[in-house]
Amino acid sequence: MKIVAVVGARPNFVKIAPILAELREYPYFSTSLVHTGQHYDAQMSDSFFANLDIPKPDVNLNVKAGGAVAQMAEIMTRFEGVLTGQRPDMVLVVGDVTSTVAAALTAVKLGFPVAHVEAGLRSFDRTMPEEVNRIVTDSISDLLFTTEPAAQANLTREGIPAERIHFVGNVMIDTLFRYRERARESDLLDRLRLEAGTYAVLTLHRPSNVDDEGTLGMLLEAIARIQAEVPVVFPVHPRTRRHLAALAPVLPPMPGLRLVDPLPYLDFLQLMANARCVLTDSGGIQEETTALRIPCLTLRQNTERPITVTRGSNRIVGTTQDAIYESWRTVAQGRWPVGELPELWDGKTAGRIVRVLLGVGR
Repeated sequence: MKIVAVVGARPNFVKIAPILAELREYPYFSTSLVHTGQHYDAQMSDSFFANLDIPKPDVNLNVKAGGAVAQMAEIMTRFEGVLTGQRPDMVLVVGDVTSTVAAALTAVKLGFPVAHVEAGLRSFDRTMPEEVNRIVTDSISDLLFTTEPAAQANLTREGIPAERIHFVGNVMIDTLFRYRERARESDLLDRLRLEAGTYAVLTLHRPSNVDDEGTLGMLLEAIARIQAEVPVVFPVHPRTRRHLAALAPVLPPMPGLRLVDPLPYLDFLQLMANARCVLTDSGGIQEETTALRIPCLTLRQNTERPITVTRGSNRIVGTTQDAIYESWRTVAQGRWPVGELPELWDGKTAGRIVRVLLGVGR
């Protein structure tokens, strides 16, 4: 069985790593890895391949920067030649980024079946680019692998036949469990002169938070209050850094806010696992903090991963200064729920995915 697996952005790398490792255990799978180039620099791409033992891509489309529409069109144009040349039995896509939907659409247009890992997640907010990507990809996929029961229910409600849906668990947690011990060897805390449990971590990248100066300013006002009580380490996404520079003249001094470049996976895992809490607008970090039992304050109005709230250590706190600060105080006072590990988040999801693919290939 010949599979073409597609990645493009750093969350994809975390999700594909355990699947590729599992596929290597089966000699009757032939797997070709295609990197679209959506995240292409060393900090956003190369370090993840090295940290996660991902083999060098067989094909790199080198699409690189550009607006989402132009990027999507370029991925589709370049990926068409890959598919017509390789003619796979299955195209495997993961997550919800531009590369995911572009690769899925190209495959379907050319008559190749698609398997979508992390299907069925819904925020019910179509202003999020990822939400549109998820809906479109799920609607055209032949196999849909889900991480939680709510995703199953969403797909069923949307009319996806039950035989195409497979509840397998969460491959991001496979990666987290596999590399947790190796991450403990990271010296990042020493380099940043931090002690475990004495700092917070902040990540921001969603357009609704960082492209609007009013919203970003409001978030930073909340962070200004928190960093006065505890150091806040902020690995800054490149697009976020540009907006921070524009706001710098009107922001108060924040000596406790530590801006750092995007971190390799193992360093970031070590940073997150030892934090007092994490403040984020990332979906994947909501899941990783749930697995680590670290308090997570989600700086959004919704989540497509509700199990991180109902079962995990994540709470949706919004974007207003008072709500964020009050949530931090709940954490600081030790009153934040620890949560529990959701069903099938056991480090064995990739094996379940490959067993389904085996059945399809027979």
